[in-house]
Amino acid sequence: MAFWIILPISLSAVSFIGCWTVYGLALRFHHVCSLSNWEYSNSCLTNETGSCCTGHNIPTISGSGTNFPENSLFSATINGASFLFVVFSIFHHAHIVKKCSVHSLLSKCAMVFGCIAGVGAFVAGNCNPAELMFLHNLGAALSFVCICFYTVLLTFLTSRCMLTGLERALYPIRIVFSSIQVILTILYCIFFSQKEFYYRHISAIFEWTLSMNLELFELSYAVEFYFFSSAMLSVLLSNRDEESTIILS
Repeated sequence: MAFWIILPISLSAVSFIGCWTVYGLALRFHHVCSLSNWEYSNSCLTNETGSCCTGHNIPTISGSGTNFPENSLFSATINGASFLFVVFSIFHHAHIVKKCSVHSLLSKCAMVFGCIAGVGAFVAGNCNPAELMFLHNLGAALSFVCICFYTVLLTFLTSRCMLTGLERALYPIRIVFSSIQVILTILYCIFFSQKEFYYRHISAIFEWTLSMNLELFELSYAVEFYFFSSAMLSVLLSNRDEESTIILS
């Protein structure tokens, strides 16, 4: 059963290693500013592109993956992370249904938010903001909002469903993670909408913090997946069979 802890660990690792590698490449080729660089200008001389920052190279996660060659790795990272996140959402729902069926409806709502968040991230990762800005922003907004609902619902389920026997320790930790996710998402949206480079740079820092916070939140579910069994997936199939029988009758 311990084999299944690979899923949340892989999800966190792919997101963390992939995104920070993309940022490192973008920084190496002067496609984005350093997160520690707070000096911005409306224009830069050609020979100052390595140290001068403008509003076109603010180091957001998506901004780091806009240009070649790092854009290919960015799309691959987002695609892999989105797929794993959807699988994570479905498998965790199966665990809830098997061990705590009384909250299966709430778990299903969480699963839907998780799947929509994965689809939104997939759209954002495959729509280059330099060419498809509207679709990229739509996918990113959908992902950010749904992840907030997802983390809150999963945190609530932690307090209601005894899956591991360690919920007393996990619940307060996840309250912190979900609270940070919601608060920083709101602050990120406020600062990102500002025109001043200083505030948009702050929003970039919030975005990276949100990414790392979500990765830690996902990693905490290695505990649940230690107790996960592939036999639990049969619960989802049996539920579909029951629904089909009801419809036919």
